[in-house]
Amino acid sequence: MISRSVVRIIALILVCETVSLATAYHGPEQARFIMPPTGRTTASGTASNVYNASEIQPLHLSSIGSTKFTTLSHPGFPNTRIRVKKTDFCDSTVNVYTGYLDVDAGAKHMFFYFFESRRSPETDDVMMWINGGPGCSSATGLLMELGPCNIDMQNLSSNGTVWNPYSWNSEANIFFLDQPVGVGFSYADYGETVETTEDAAKNVHAFISIFFDTFTQFSGRPFHLSGESYGGRYLPVFASEIYDQNQIALREGRSAINLQSVLIGNGITDISTLYQGRYEVECGTASLPVPFQSISTCVRMKTALPRCQKAMRETCIDQFDSINCRAAVNFCDSELSTAMYATGRNVYDISKPCEGELCYKEIGAIKAYLNLAETQELLGVKTPYDFAACSGDVGQNFDAHMDKWAVHTQDYVANLLDRGVRILIYAGTYDWRCNHIANKLWVDKLEWSGQAAYAAEEWRDWTAEGHKAGEVKETPLLTFATIREAGHMMKSFAMVSRWLARGHL
Repeated sequence: MISRSVVRIIALILVCETVSLATAYHGPEQARFIMPPTGRTTASGTASNVYNASEIQPLHLSSIGSTKFTTLSHPGFPNTRIRVKKTDFCDSTVNVYTGYLDVDAGAKHMFFYFFESRRSPETDDVMMWINGGPGCSSATGLLMELGPCNIDMQNLSSNGTVWNPYSWNSEANIFFLDQPVGVGFSYADYGETVETTEDAAKNVHAFISIFFDTFTQFSGRPFHLSGESYGGRYLPVFASEIYDQNQIALREGRSAINLQSVLIGNGITDISTLYQGRYEVECGTASLPVPFQSISTCVRMKTALPRCQKAMRETCIDQFDSINCRAAVNFCDSELSTAMYATGRNVYDISKPCEGELCYKEIGAIKAYLNLAETQELLGVKTPYDFAACSGDVGQNFDAHMDKWAVHTQDYVANLLDRGVRILIYAGTYDWRCNHIANKLWVDKLEWSGQAAYAAEEWRDWTAEGHKAGEVKETPLLTFATIREAGHMMKSFAMVSRWLARGHL
């Protein structure tokens, strides 16, 4: 039931509200290309066909070959290009493409996977999925949650993966992007880094712009940004960068990206409610009928919570002070997070024990599979590093800037809503890290033009296959939904399917 429950959230977003600005998404400037002599070598040492900005020649994605990369440039992004090739990876029922976005004159390389829709690739919407961390690869979402295939944990297949009938590409064309550089198969040539979400947003916008302007079969299609965990920080910023750049493009008579919505699963967005939510999951009945944390620990946490919230409000939220905010976060983590790790439970799914890297045995299997030479050859991977599910270096770089704490990410959400971009926040009730209570609390107090209308709505059950799948509260622009007995990493197909199809649950 839970796996089907998120193809219904995907369908909630794709078909809802055809854009009123449809004509605005077909500006005069398309990506321009010429074909130079074949066999040219890219910065990564891979032979490719190279197209550059010399004459207008939009491409159809089906023209991309599988033997070598085709390299695409765009006049609007002179220091950026995309290398892409067709592959037989993962889903044999659709066309699959992988490649790199090369930014900063080719010094940084961001890896992506693209799967056409199983239903109608010529008409279905386009989505992008990004995992969180910061520093974690979207291959986790692909091979463990919502992708066309999942890692084979029972040795049932000959190629290391098994078919996922509940993949989100059942109803949408979908990207999985490893970003920023240093994550997954993404890398930099000379140690370059991206260390804040706002900087990362520029690269994501460039990637999406080049893709839509190059492969005009997708021009004007509704586009949806989706992700989980630190995606609650990433996605509102990325969507805001796309929206703002769209306004510039339209004023200049250029094409714009048809951004329709943002889907955030078990995200961290407004930091002010995080620790209260964690207390409720451990010491209340928000997730389980009987609290699982010890009474003595709950008493200590309850005592520390007001001090934690006060320090956070004064030094991180009302007026950010990096030194004092860091001290507040350290106190809150020590008093309100440490005890959870001592229980041995999976912090992403409190109904399970913590087993393996990131508390899942699947993570180790994914890492081993993606480090196979034959897998990397199939994908066209060219990276000097072994694949890792999460990069400690990237996480530390973002933490050094206090990226999660220094900016009010919820204000990005409010501004997107006020400009008509739909937002879906969903959370599994068994997650502890970015739990449903913390998410409900910040959504309830979000300051935007529709705040009163959202507050006036009633909570109601939503169902999948005749069974209660969770609870939902929604307005035409903002939806918050819980998914019963689901953890941080989930498939949730039924919910997403309904979101894409109708825009509501």
